[in-house]
Amino acid sequence: MSILRKREESEQIEERTLAPFAQMSACSRGRIHSQAPHRWRTEYQRDVARIIHSAAFRRLEYKTQVFLNGTGDHYRTRLTHTMEVASISRTLARALGLNEDLAEAVALAHDLGHSPFGHSGEETLDRLLVDHGGFDHNDQSLRVVTLLESPYEDFEGLNLTREVLEGLQKHASARSTPGLGSHSCACLEGQIADLADEIAYYAHDVQDGLEAGLIHPAQLSDVALCADISRESGLDLAGADAKTARLSLARLLSNHLIEDVLEASSARIAIAGVRNADDVRRHPDLLIGYSERTAAEAKTLRRFLYANLYFHPEVNGANQRACEMMAAVFAAYIRDPSQIGREATRRVPNCGLYRAAGDYIAGMTDRYLLLEHERLLGKP
Repeated sequence: MSILRKREESEQIEERTLAPFAQMSACSRGRIHSQAPHRWRTEYQRDVARIIHSAAFRRLEYKTQVFLNGTGDHYRTRLTHTMEVASISRTLARALGLNEDLAEAVALAHDLGHSPFGHSGEETLDRLLVDHGGFDHNDQSLRVVTLLESPYEDFEGLNLTREVLEGLQKHASARSTPGLGSHSCACLEGQIADLADEIAYYAHDVQDGLEAGLIHPAQLSDVALCADISRESGLDLAGADAKTARLSLARLLSNHLIEDVLEASSARIAIAGVRNADDVRRHPDLLIGYSERTAAEAKTLRRFLYANLYFHPEVNGANQRACEMMAAVFAAYIRDPSQIGREATRRVPNCGLYRAAGDYIAGMTDRYLLLEHERLLGKP
């Protein structure tokens, strides 16, 4: 008897162990470009492998999350953020009896389209492309996996399953992707990845802000969500030093939000009475989410982070200087299109020079954009 487990056996295990409303690998709606099944991997395991082997995924290591890449050895990058989102996604999916591989695939791909220099870079590209469709990193992630990342000769894109594309589309603005059709809500696994993104950045941005000294523990004692956690855990934020708060609060915050999501979501799923993944898609409301109280408290924490971290002069000033270089590089490409890469040049007839230049810049790491600025315009 062989100890090897083929794809069909893995699919049978899913059928026996996952909840009926999970998205089963054997029930995938397939790929836009038909490909034969893998001998060992399920469809979503195959998607995970395609994503992590992509060049766009590797570049995430050198893209800013909040603090400019290279300004500290322990601050999150876009890659470490993505790995934390994937971990939280698997935890939520496992606890709810959902398909961990699908949730992980959506999580791993959700930021592939992010620009250099974090959200400041995204805002800069959106402004530069305002008359050409704008720029949104969620939409760009879909563009990366369906067009820009092209390891195959027969078609463009990674040719991920429709379920992963659907999860990314719901993470993005409402623009549709050909071949997906329309549904009210993504599968539960896609909804999980969307919320795991939020949980991850709440926890790690607080931690990085504390490590940088831009947020102080006493400030967090006035934030309702952190105050709740302080009472539950016995962590005295008002009297804690930054190191104690930094080492404890991110873990406590993440665990608190995960517990809340699991309790609230399991109750919603039970009330909705969904019997399968298609019922989930037809349901008018999202079923994965916080409780009402925690949702309100999370919004308060988000406002706190914007006011005290994301727009802190030390963070915002450095990002804005980098974004000025981004705008200068973009202008140089528009003046002389021969300067953009070969693949970007090839797409100009189909999407236009502005979009091709935007695609090229969006795919750059922080470091590469600075090198391009030096090459085209000299040292700042």
